[in-house]
Amino acid sequence: MSYKMSATLGAVFLGLSSFAAHAGDVEAGASAFQSQCQNCHNVTDADGEVLAGRPNVRTGPNLYGVIGRQAGTYDGFRYGASLVEAGEAGLVWDEAEMVPYLLDPNTYLREKLGSNRARSQMSFRVRDEATANDIIAFLAQFGAVEEADEEEASGS
Repeated sequence: MSYKMSATLGAVFLGLSSFAAHAGDVEAGASAFQSQCQNCHNVTDADGEVLAGRPNVRTGPNLYGVIGRQAGTYDGFRYGASLVEAGEAGLVWDEAEMVPYLLDPNTYLREKLGSNRARSQMSFRVRDEATANDIIAFLAQFGAVEEADEEEASGS
């Protein structure tokens, strides 16, 4: 094998291993969601089926489809002004945005909005980045990706 081919394959594998290191573990995320998130949040689909968490939890918004959703926009939930402002400024939840939010919601919003007055209504903090990534991996399986797979399967 040529040096150029070896270098190319090495770069590809290094990139894949780097990606895997940043991706969370869905099973660990399910466990973390159960122990850290379900007291305030659940994951309920459009048909009203609770896919994770407890039924009738209303402290925090439903997290179905949160990955890829504009911040502060789940219909029927009263968000704090700072999170709504961040969403109106273009904040869309993805791994890069959600990890620092989960680690320290107030600091994240203050930095995002450039205001020391910004506050999050979520007072809970996830303890470490690995757990935040696991929770995100767990949540990412519900919502837009799931619906796109269903549409593709039905031929829409």
